[in-house]
Amino acid sequence: DISDAGLKYHLELVLEDILDNDSTVNCTAEVLYHSGNKNLAPDVQFTIHGELKNTDDADNIFYNRIKSLEKELVAENIPDSHGNVAPEMEPIRLLAWAASGYVIWQNSNENTDFQLAQIKHVKQVKRNDEYLEFDYMILLHDMASQEIIPWQMTVLWHPQHGVQVTQDSRQPKHELE
Repeated sequence: DISDAGLKYHLELVLEDILDNDSTVNCTAEVLYHSGNKNLAPDVQFTIHGELKNTDDADNIFYNRIKSLEKELVAENIPDSHGNVAPEMEPIRLLAWAASGYVIWQNSNENTDFQLAQIKHVKQVKRNDEYLEFDYMILLHDMASQEIIPWQMTVLWHPQHGVQVTQDSRQPKHELE
């Protein structure tokens, strides 16, 4: 407890590569949840001890596949009601996972435990530059309250420039229907 600042946590964790479960790295982090201002994202400082797997080849394959589509990509319910993800949709899910991490961080407090549950809808937005843009409607599961929260996010991505969430907003519950 840091007076006039908030609660600070020191974490030691092991990060597992979701594409290669045998690949792990250690990570230390400090997270400060600000007292008083609930609209302020927690401060996070972290250090990764080791090397993360390079995904450049997979990123470029996905990028070139999407860029070569004649029509913009549109998909729903990833994963489906049985937990299945079509192989060609796995990069779309991984991009949503990375982008939702930003949304989760920006909207977390000590009483939330958000996890990406499902992509309800994703639509590629046509652009005239080198970036890929996707509008996602995702469902976040707050493990603490068991609430399912619809959330819209617009994501820009380029393999050399990374992921950027340009817009996000919590949606009303009727978006679940």
